[in-house]
Amino acid sequence: MNRTLEWNVRVHLSEEDGTTKAEAVLDTGATMLTGRGVARCSPQDVDVPEIGDELAASRAMKDIAGQLMKAADRDLESVGAGPENGRTGPAYGWTVVEP
Repeated sequence: MNRTLEWNVRVHLSEEDGTTKAEAVLDTGATMLTGRGVARCSPQDVDVPEIGDELAASRAMKDIAGQLMKAADRDLESVGAGPENGRTGPAYGWTVVEP
């Protein structure tokens, strides 16, 4: 089966008093997932807003990645490809491909 999909991610950032908040929204066309992340500038550190943006956004996207993995685990189990005897590790029968 060949197919091509496009998923879109929007990241909204806000900063106030040394705290940056990010909300990432993944739209797959069939569902939407929202992830959140926060970064706080330590009082003794130089305030570099771009660093707070990067940290908060990466944490929000990591939140989405965890939600996607949980959804994949549920879907795998629903088709009988769940973990065997409590085994943990990479997705069952799907190999990990390094970039």
